[in-house]
Amino acid sequence: MVSKLLSSLKLREVTIPNRIVVSPMQMYMAKSNGECTNWHLVHLGKFAAGKFGMVFTEVLCVEPRGRSTYSDAGIWSDAHIPMLKKISDFIKAQGSVAAAQIGHCGPKSSRQRPYDGLQPLSEEDTSKGEAPWEIVSCSAEPAAPGYATPHSLTEAEVREVVLAFGEAARRCNDAGFEVLDVHAAHGYLIHSFLSPISNSRSDTYGGNRSNRMRFALEIAEALRNNWPSDKPILFRLSCIDRFEGGLEIEDTIELAKELKKRGIDAIDCSSGGIKGPNSLFSLATKSPPTPGYQVPLSEAVRHGAEMPTMAVGMIMDPPHAEQIISDGQADLIALGREALFNPHWALHAARLLNEGQTFDDWPPNMGWWLEVRQRMLSSTDPKDWRIGPAAANAPSR
Repeated sequence: MVSKLLSSLKLREVTIPNRIVVSPMQMYMAKSNGECTNWHLVHLGKFAAGKFGMVFTEVLCVEPRGRSTYSDAGIWSDAHIPMLKKISDFIKAQGSVAAAQIGHCGPKSSRQRPYDGLQPLSEEDTSKGEAPWEIVSCSAEPAAPGYATPHSLTEAEVREVVLAFGEAARRCNDAGFEVLDVHAAHGYLIHSFLSPISNSRSDTYGGNRSNRMRFALEIAEALRNNWPSDKPILFRLSCIDRFEGGLEIEDTIELAKELKKRGIDAIDCSSGGIKGPNSLFSLATKSPPTPGYQVPLSEAVRHGAEMPTMAVGMIMDPPHAEQIISDGQADLIALGREALFNPHWALHAARLLNEGQTFDDWPPNMGWWLEVRQRMLSSTDPKDWRIGPAAANAPSR
């Protein structure tokens, strides 16, 4: 059987060598000015060395007030480009596609890191040099209980944010990235405009579905004006809100169709994030997630909007990922927590799906050692541990 998970995918003029993607994950390791460091080079580089087809950065914030924490990475300044260029160059040198996600955290800005509580910055945080800043959103409504009330962006301010997204796209191209993804999910700024739960505006950006989509569509247009025509753009969407009165899959299919008209190439299908501190909140209040719990959303958008999709969320083992691609439920598989748990997931998948007992699909500098390891585990005779030319010429004992 020829694996579809391991097959290539071409989006515009970019060919992704396999369908396995490292999902954008905030790591909270950037400098306070938004600059990435060598830590990010090693962190993202290991996934490329592990042969993931495409490796995404964490969300790069398009302006300082759009950060979730003081440790979020940024793309609001040309000063961010050199280190990001170093990262993208290394990813591409390993044969993977270098991809960047950009976004604005909106009402979920100015808060603590998740492992510090994920609450709004407090007086104690201020005493440590991390004072809160003014946050903005679609409407003057807190993102979660206990969160600060954001400033509702004026129409003029909305247009300024749209321009910031365009400039961010230009910088990502200058930094050498080949694919762009827009974070429009999980209760962040763009999602706050899309969802009827969080959007209480009465101007051209609020009310009916067409108005609520306007901000996202204007951003899509700005990106296409600042991003090369031969490079693809994805949108990460919360396809459903998981709350009564919120976004339903039909809303997302219509949005995807409009994004497609504006040059967006694929939808990154997630869910939730409204009325809670993170995207899992709405699930935790209803029922715990199960493996592949968001795959039906990807399938619905893929067929409803007739465009490629990326599935994400508790996809843990290669046969499951293979089945998702084979059944036409998604075109790409994004791994977050599983990639952190096993940076060589893609290589292990190739070995498993190819039903091979050798490490021929691995880079030779790693595969040689692992083949020795395999032989050591299966034989106690040292002469059986040799592989390659050394094995053929080895004297018998």
